Amino acid sequence: MSKAGSIRLTFLGTGTSQGVPVIACQCEVCTSEDTRNQRLRSSVLIQSETTTVVIDTGPDFRQQMLKAKPQRLDAVVFTHEHKDHVAGLDDVRAFNFKQKQDMPLYCTAQVETALRREFHYAFAEHKYPGVPNLEFRRIENKPFKVGDLEFIPIQVLHHRLPVFGFRIGDITYITDANSIEPAELEKVKGSKVLILNALRIAPHVSHFNLTEAINLAEYIAAEQTYFTHISHYLGLHETVSQSLPDSVALAVDGMEIWV
Repeated sequence: MSKAGSIRLTFLGTGTSQGVPVIACQCEVCTSEDTRNQRLRSSVLIQSETTTVVIDTGPDFRQQMLKAKPQRLDAVVFTHEHKDHVAGLDDVRAFNFKQKQDMPLYCTAQVETALRREFHYAFAEHKYPGVPNLEFRRIENKPFKVGDLEFIPIQVLHHRLPVFGFRIGDITYITDANSIEPAELEKVKGSKVLILNALRIAPHVSHFNLTEAINLAEYIAAEQTYFTHISHYLGLHETVSQSLPDSVALAVDGMEIWV
């Protein structure tokens, strides 16, 4: 880390639940050789001078960690329990081994229930050697700290499922949302960077589409907005980018921002 006092955010993945390319799909996005159209499942790495946190551990978590090369991980913060946001949790055991301590998991009671079910072997009375060592830390809709990073939860709805976005300093990260109440949007105002899901062109039952995401970005009026959780139905990166307002861009895997 450099830039003392700053927060670095790395987009580990910017794709939707199937990633891009989609298995067996021959559309122009999935067959594109432009690496900006190749998207792992959505996740971000947040780093300060003293603290490193991942938001969500999707199915590509191992691959993402090998690319980003963090030397430690202080905690995982979860937005919700869907498989494309939790399926890679087992691989935190590499950090268990290196750091000689359990991995703190910051999540709601609902997410904890799902993780205990999905990774039951990690919570068995008699554990098999080598399973991940995990420690739950319950969060609700109020601020909490991980090291020197303060997280302000933003309650959103993913169709009918409650999901948390998070504001960390001047960055707000919201994925898997199609509805945000006005009181929650007040927490977002004043963010310098807004990261928001924009799934596709057509309307969707549980995600903002491109038009809805642009409208929300213009309402919040952050200095810069990045769209993430992108499907192949959104279109080619280069084509879509040309249609966006000046302060809005499509995120790509591996992109780093400092705030």
